[in-house]
Amino acid sequence: MSHRVAIFSSHFSPVMASEKEAAHAATPSDSPTIFDKIISKEIPSTVVYEDDKVLAFRDMKPQGPIHILLIPKVRDGLTGLSKAEERHIDILGRLLYTAKLVAKQEGLEEGFRIVINDGPQGCQSVYHIHVHLIGGRQMNWPPG
Repeated sequence: MSHRVAIFSSHFSPVMASEKEAAHAATPSDSPTIFDKIISKEIPSTVVYEDDKVLAFRDMKPQGPIHILLIPKVRDGLTGLSKAEERHIDILGRLLYTAKLVAKQEGLEEGFRIVINDGPQGCQSVYHIHVHLIGGRQMNWPPG
C-alpha cells in the first residue's frame, strides 16, 4: 500500500510529495506512456467519453468528487503544452471543447476547473498532453 505524505510550501498549501517526485522523475520520450496503453485498452479505465480524436476517463487518483482526464488519441509530439506547435491548434481546441461536453454530461453546471500540468515544476508526470477536468466541490484560489 502506498502512502502519500503532505508537505507544505511557504504558502502553507499541501502538496503531495509522491506527485512532485513522480513529476521530477518523469522524462519525455517516444516510448508508449500509460495513456497510450489506456488508449489501446492494454490498461483498463473507466471511459466517460470517446470519439475518433479524444478519450476521456476517470482519474485513478481523483482530486475531487469528479476528476476526469482528457487525452488526444494521437500524441503527435504533443507531450506537453509547452511543446505545442501551430499544427496542434485543432486538437488543443478539441480537448477543451470536449471538456465542456464532459462537464455537462457529469452535471457540473455550477462550475469546474481545467488543469494542464506542464513540465517538472508544473507537476507533469505523464508526457502525453492531458487535460484534468475537476469538479463536484468548491475550488479554492490560488491553486497549487
